[in-house]
Amino acid sequence: MGELPFSMDEYRGRQDRFLSKCKEDALVLIPTNPVRIRSNDTSYPFRANSYMLYLCGWMQPEAVFMAFNDSGVWKSSLFVQPRDTRAEIWEGRRVGTEGASSFWPVDEAFSIEDLEQIVQNKLDNCNSISSVTGFDEKLDIIIKKTNLEITDARVILDDLRVIKSDEEIKIMHEAGILASNAHVEGIMKTYSGIGEWEIQSIIEAHFSTNQSCPSYSSIVGGGDNATILHYNSNNMKINDGDLVLVDAGCEISGYASDITRTWPVNGKFSDAQKEIYNLVLNAEKAAIEACIVGSPWSSMHHASSKVLAQGLIDLGILDCSLEEALGENFNGPYRNFFMHGTGHMLGLDVHDVGGGRQGDKGPERLLQPGMVLTIEPGLYFGSWRSDIDIPKRYSGIGIRIEDDILVTNEGPVILTSSCPKEIFEIESLVGKMIEG
Repeated sequence: MGELPFSMDEYRGRQDRFLSKCKEDALVLIPTNPVRIRSNDTSYPFRANSYMLYLCGWMQPEAVFMAFNDSGVWKSSLFVQPRDTRAEIWEGRRVGTEGASSFWPVDEAFSIEDLEQIVQNKLDNCNSISSVTGFDEKLDIIIKKTNLEITDARVILDDLRVIKSDEEIKIMHEAGILASNAHVEGIMKTYSGIGEWEIQSIIEAHFSTNQSCPSYSSIVGGGDNATILHYNSNNMKINDGDLVLVDAGCEISGYASDITRTWPVNGKFSDAQKEIYNLVLNAEKAAIEACIVGSPWSSMHHASSKVLAQGLIDLGILDCSLEEALGENFNGPYRNFFMHGTGHMLGLDVHDVGGGRQGDKGPERLLQPGMVLTIEPGLYFGSWRSDIDIPKRYSGIGIRIEDDILVTNEGPVILTSSCPKEIFEIESLVGKMIEG
């Protein structure tokens, strides 16, 4: 059944910070994810809702976290699957209500079968509900039957999750090291003609060997496939002279790492590949240097964009001034080759709450100590594209370099620094476990 990845004090502290921002007359109801059907009577591997993991670390399905204010004191509860020998024979051991109340950071536990009755009783003494809807159909129906004010608990929880605690950072560093080691093994076992799926299996086997799993669908794109941003077919052989772009991260105790490296399958970058690679690497370094406490979220994207745009001009790919290349609001012609953002928040979700793809609707977020984010500039020259002119010298080249960054008062800390990215480092590693 596993142990909690964090101390009881860590979870209780999170609950206290969350509940202190909730209305005192609210009933808090946070469900976990549903079990998802893959096909017919088979399901995808279950992964708990990130809010459930954040508040109490509960990893089993069919569960709801509840909290209510009792005479000025918040009390937390878990609704969980009860022990059931017949079900456990088929599906695995359950913690049950007794185990949940004894070993999890809640005051009491109930059977999920009693959810509606107990919630209805609690609602008699509440004037509002704070919940995360859209995950548990049964709970959503119960909530909709009430005439109470309903607030989105994510507004508070997302803000709390932005800053990682020391315990969270430790686990995220472990995930970064594990993913780095997996990439290194992939590089060292690469050879001309290898299949994309073979590199994927090398990396993901490293994860599972170390009791981890992929934090997202691994991208292994050789040659032109590297120019497709979310390519994940991973079913082609990689030819001699091609680059392979690998974007693969792992998850430890729910916390994700997210790394991208690009390398030549034959162990030697061509001159054209070097030119683009060094440009992307310099852009990544500039963006990492911009991860300074107090800087606006957009500062790292602006830093990488300026380097990439000037580099495209210097290489003759763009024929304009830097100002024209960047365009208004950094949306100029350089974006034909760098289509995505420079980074995103990282944590219990790969694209974590609070910035990047998840975004903020209010004022631009400033970088703060304890934030963990990715930096991942790239350039893509797909030979298949008909919307723009691709210089023949660079046709078919796709390069992205990505690291996980911790923002601190002393400057940015690269949690994935053990994964090599300098050209000489990469060339010295490619195929070394094949040769040996």
